[in-house]
Amino acid sequence: MSAADRTAFADYLSPHLDAAYNLARRIVTDPQDAADVLQDACIRAMRGFESYRGGGRAWLLTIVRNTAYNHLRDRKQIEEIPLESVSELVSNSDTPEVQFIRAADAQELQDAIQELQTEYREVLVLREIDGMSYKEIAQIQSVPVGTVMSRLARARRQLRERFQRMEDT
Repeated sequence: MSAADRTAFADYLSPHLDAAYNLARRIVTDPQDAADVLQDACIRAMRGFESYRGGGRAWLLTIVRNTAYNHLRDRKQIEEIPLESVSELVSNSDTPEVQFIRAADAQELQDAIQELQTEYREVLVLREIDGMSYKEIAQIQSVPVGTVMSRLARARRQLRERFQRMEDT
């Protein structure tokens, strides 16, 4: 790879590194494993950069996603996509009662999302937490946009139904 290509790759990579690490972290859960996955994914991306034809961050995140799932398969681990920790959702300026209620609600939401099937959980996290477009998610998952939309709708419906059942009890 020439010096100009390395510079172009670094310029492409730098604005997407946080999103790439966050995706790896959500899939493999362990911070050190996520860093290893990101490093492997960056090496793979660098090797394929000459054939890169655009696609923005979706191209890199597809590589990160595939590398992370390969990592899990190699270690025979359960696929999990954790949400941000409950403590990050609680503001220290709130009263203890408000903090307790928010933490309980956040934990219940996190538990509900973790119970979703992997393909529903992944699309929900990419859309609602990472703010990715349907098209970007479709590129990352190698599925049609309609599949992304239906998975997201099913994930939302399952969450809604779970919380409605809780309210009824």
